[in-house]
Amino acid sequence: MNLTISGHHLEVTPALRSYVTGKLDRITRHFDQVVDVKVLLTVEKQREKDRRQRAECNIHVKGSDLFAESSHEDLYAAVDELVDKLDRQVVRHKDRLQDHQAASVKRYLQ
Repeated sequence: MNLTISGHHLEVTPALRSYVTGKLDRITRHFDQVVDVKVLLTVEKQREKDRRQRAECNIHVKGSDLFAESSHEDLYAAVDELVDKLDRQVVRHKDRLQDHQAASVKRYLQ
């Protein structure tokens, strides 16, 4: 799995990098065919916005690409919310793959 973590108007510290990496391990635990992960962490410069911290992620898995983004006042909370969204998408993608294969087997047995 190739992992790229970058920051926009933000320096990605080793602590932040290890936090994101630790959270993304949950996705690879559910689905092991993850090819590429790109994470972009952004701090919006506008002061009047409540949700200034933003995290977005592109995941290339075998068969499709998944995308999610999350905004929050705290960057760590935005990463948590992002990983929750991605986890749901990965589990749904895995279920679709398994359901598709099971349907073809049923067709041959009838």
